[in-house]
Amino acid sequence: MGEVNLNRLAVFVTLVRAGSFTAAAEQLGLTKAMVSQHLARLERELSVTLMVRSTRRMALTEAGAMFHADCVRILGEAEAAIERVGENRETPRGTLRLTAPVNYGTTVVAPALAEFLRRHPGVNAELVLDDGISDLIGGRFDLAIRGGPLRDSGLRAVRLAGFRQLLVAAPAYLDVRGRPRRPQDLATHDAILLSVLSSPASWVFTARNGKQARVRLVQRVQSDSAAAVYAMTLAGAGVAVLPDFMVRADLVAGRLEHLLSTQHLPEGSFHAVHANLHAPAKVRAFIEYLREYIAGKTE
Repeated sequence: MGEVNLNRLAVFVTLVRAGSFTAAAEQLGLTKAMVSQHLARLERELSVTLMVRSTRRMALTEAGAMFHADCVRILGEAEAAIERVGENRETPRGTLRLTAPVNYGTTVVAPALAEFLRRHPGVNAELVLDDGISDLIGGRFDLAIRGGPLRDSGLRAVRLAGFRQLLVAAPAYLDVRGRPRRPQDLATHDAILLSVLSSPASWVFTARNGKQARVRLVQRVQSDSAAAVYAMTLAGAGVAVLPDFMVRADLVAGRLEHLLSTQHLPEGSFHAVHANLHAPAKVRAFIEYLREYIAGKTE
């Protein structure tokens, strides 16, 4: 048996349903001769006679009747599959598998996801928290929330929000080691570094007058987890650069102090990243809702 052109299955089913070559040609927008050619070629590809025909009538052979039943089922399944794909494109449904950094995922993404799921009962979710750069495609993620500069890639990114990076330390540490008054004073301090950053020890401070100072922090300890850096900073292990959303409550409560507050570090940002040229509705809807959620929290 040679390779079968699957388009001919639809012509065959239409022909049987229409009852004549003339009626089938009208329904398909083809000529009567083309319908006849499709049937002849299908029989040749299958090496089976599907239909006997004369100038007055046509009838299915036994093999043709069985094949017709199978074709109806196959085409019905194909139509249902196309319909399901269309529904996934237009209506949020299915499992949304996403990844995010641990702290941002806990404080921002998780509560936003909970409300999103309440609004979209047809969606389930898998949230994987990881401070590293997860393999979006290899990990079968629909979406990744990533902070900092994006690597050059073919992935598609939507900016979610910006955040300030703050130099902080616990009062207990500062009472012993002193409070830095200028960026250069950091040379005498222990630093807790986040190793997943491209240059965790190197920072540029910008004063209000625009003057910049590049400082290299002295590593005392490093971790690949922002949550661990935060915990060690709270415990008084040294100074650290942490995002404002992570330390805001601690600054208000006095558990941490914002150092060199007249100096500014480069701002960071979070992006929603996905690999799909045509993202499914569940992805588009969650990105839109997450942006609204974050905007509402910062107003």
